[in-house]
Amino acid sequence: MLGCGNLLRSMSGPISQFIDHHYRHFNAAALRDAADGYVRHLDQGGVMFVTLAGAMSTAELGLSLAEMIRRDKVHAITCTGANLEEDVFNLVAHDFYERVPHYRDLTPSDEQALLDRHMNRVTDTCIPEMEAMRRIEAVVLEEWQAADRAGERYFPHEFMYKILRSGKLAGSFQIDPKNSWLMAACEKNLPMFVPGWEDATLGNMYSGHCISGDVKNVHTVRTGIEYMIELADWYTRTAPASPVGFFQIGGGIAGDFPICVVPMLHQDLQRDSIPLWAYFCQISDSTTSYGSYSGAVPNEKITWGKLGISTPKHVIESDATIVAPLIFAKVLGW
Repeated sequence: MLGCGNLLRSMSGPISQFIDHHYRHFNAAALRDAADGYVRHLDQGGVMFVTLAGAMSTAELGLSLAEMIRRDKVHAITCTGANLEEDVFNLVAHDFYERVPHYRDLTPSDEQALLDRHMNRVTDTCIPEMEAMRRIEAVVLEEWQAADRAGERYFPHEFMYKILRSGKLAGSFQIDPKNSWLMAACEKNLPMFVPGWEDATLGNMYSGHCISGDVKNVHTVRTGIEYMIELADWYTRTAPASPVGFFQIGGGIAGDFPICVVPMLHQDLQRDSIPLWAYFCQISDSTTSYGSYSGAVPNEKITWGKLGISTPKHVIESDATIVAPLIFAKVLGW
């Protein structure tokens, strides 16, 4: 008869088994512990809130994140406007992307040459403006204007859900849609929060269309404070029934915006009975620093009323493009 440890290994795929055998110390052990903690949190009836900073969509995190969403391992997402739109850019323009493996050696003249060809570089990957950004702009502008004429208002992610559900892009897909995390989120109608959308490419375009008069009411797209109100409502309804974990990829507004909802509920609304975040993990290559949000250690969040003394806390100081897919693979049992 198999022992407990052997039984668990027999139920796991080769990636999980590799991690269990080789990832024993330092950041490797932190990765394994965080993944095991993620699984325990779900097994104990918890739900997981994932935040996406950086350029994880252009790094094609959808290859693993989409399956996490489909398998109910992710229950809500906060992401930057860039991650929201870049998953769709990749969906419709993947064949036109260009990889620049020697990006560290580019001169200013090389960069100018990319600009002249309307290739927007994200580290080693260039996003084609006309095939990706302008194609999505044309489709979403129709939705912005239709809502504007009808006096309706929607959040940025709701407009993206609309264009995916409309089928207008279906003939343009250049990757298998099962590898689009936003498509998976759309199919689940996953709760989503996109703070600071204004600094994304589509946010800039929306501003331009408001300035030019193509969209009459600037408030047709809901943002900012309304997202926090929606998040407060979601957390207030969810956390008392199912402990909510916080899985943070990167730092910045994608992480800081949602984690603040708990102290806001406690300190500003006096909803003292609402539980704290029940699990915390951050993947970050930021240098540990008490003067930095992204580099602050989790215990500092205790003083801000975000995490508790007994909250499981994990920090993996590494590149999220390497770490996140491995954790997701282990959570999925791959």
